[in-house]
Amino acid sequence: MRILLTGGGTMGSVTPLLATAEQLKTDGLTAEFLWLGTKAGPERAVVELAGIKFQPIIGGKWRRYFSLQNLAAPFLVLAGFFQSLIIIIKFKPQVILTAGAFISVPAVWAGRFCRVPVLVHQQDLTPGLANRLMAPFARKITVALEDSLKNYPTGKTSWIGNPVRASLFQGDRTAGLKKFNLQSGRPVVLIVGGGTGSVVLNETVDQALPELVGFCQVIHLTGIKNHPSRRGASELRIKNQAVKGYCAFEFLTTEMRDALAAADIVVSRAGMGFLSELAALGKAVIIVPMADSHQEANASYFARRNAAVVLPQADLTPENLTLAVKNLLDGKSDKANLERNIKSLLKPGAAEAMVKAVVELTKGQ
Repeated sequence: MRILLTGGGTMGSVTPLLATAEQLKTDGLTAEFLWLGTKAGPERAVVELAGIKFQPIIGGKWRRYFSLQNLAAPFLVLAGFFQSLIIIIKFKPQVILTAGAFISVPAVWAGRFCRVPVLVHQQDLTPGLANRLMAPFARKITVALEDSLKNYPTGKTSWIGNPVRASLFQGDRTAGLKKFNLQSGRPVVLIVGGGTGSVVLNETVDQALPELVGFCQVIHLTGIKNHPSRRGASELRIKNQAVKGYCAFEFLTTEMRDALAAADIVVSRAGMGFLSELAALGKAVIIVPMADSHQEANASYFARRNAAVVLPQADLTPENLTLAVKNLLDGKSDKANLERNIKSLLKPGAAEAMVKAVVELTKGQ
């Protein structure tokens, strides 16, 4: 079985596909994978660590704000289409699997041109532009949340939940504390702004740090410094590396499972890939959704079900972040409720359901 996986730019579109690849191996199915992703995104290291061949392609990202780069986007998509076309003809995949991302659009279009069946997975509550562009060319669409079913054609859409990597459950708190040089008797807060980082979140953490380390320890993932959307990650690490109870990293790969195991609470953006992993682990989370984006709908979904604390970006100040973290650490019953509610939020068995859908699409190919 030959499977083409495509996604990247951020880790959100990557983790469900990695979970599916893991599940295929667990089920004893033999598959040859090829991953098409971005040149500068964080996904390559994780994909290759999973033993999957990676190839970067050209893609055009449409920005939601005014940018001259939008003028080039259609031409970049066209270039990526022809690049993907050549790759698909050579690799001869039996199915193409994507969970979103702008880089996947030309690959999916090229796959459809070559009559390769496509499966598009919708993670977020509302579809982004990439999935709206790819969905008409998909033979099968799966969604993480039941409320998302209404956004796609009934005949080819099913609700399966969101696949989560089984390897995340192998994290060890003691190993994490040792690895990150943290004390066992003090609470740990993991702060994650996504694979490419969040400038506003990084800067707020930087300003709040003197107060935060007074009552907790912080593992801070700042995002990869060489990504075009990033700035300041390495400077933050240098500036604060001597602060006791604080450690900063641009990105974690296999160490992420131990960081999650060590964390008492998590501060995160509202991408469904990472939120699904937190739900599977039953982690209490403070969500800071990206303003004016699909993340606000995701955050609202969790908040309405008392499965997360939501701190809108407009209200993100060092004082408010510190207070939200302190209140959650001090409120043991509230924290326990959040952990219970988030764990029951997503449909179980998503990785197995995704594998079943992939195998069905390969029949006859």
